[in-house]
Amino acid sequence: MTTSPGPALTLGMFAETTRNFTAADIDALHSVSGAPASRAAVPEALVNGMFSYLLGVELPGQGTNYLKQETEFLQPAPIGDALTARVEITRLRPDKHLVDLATTCRASDGTLIARGRALVLARDVAGAFA
Repeated sequence: MTTSPGPALTLGMFAETTRNFTAADIDALHSVSGAPASRAAVPEALVNGMFSYLLGVELPGQGTNYLKQETEFLQPAPIGDALTARVEITRLRPDKHLVDLATTCRASDGTLIARGRALVLARDVAGAFA
């Protein structure tokens, strides 16, 4: 079976996802991690999970390998609020199959919850580097 390559990666290309985390989501995370549950804010691990989803499924997509992730959390993420995570290509290094991306997460009112960057290896992403 042959898959057709997606569009070639370009500077400024981005992907977003929005999620409302509930107390049940937080309980589920803490049941597998063993850490005590806190209902003060959405745990940072769930916010970073949104970035992981985007990188592995949307941009660059399946076959992406994480090399580095840096996230600075600026505000607590409100439970039950629509959080929007975004990844945007800021640098391409086709010779090494590397992609640098800016990462941000915002609350529904536009408040910046987190910002950072990710470095991924996109060697196995079909058609990534045309």
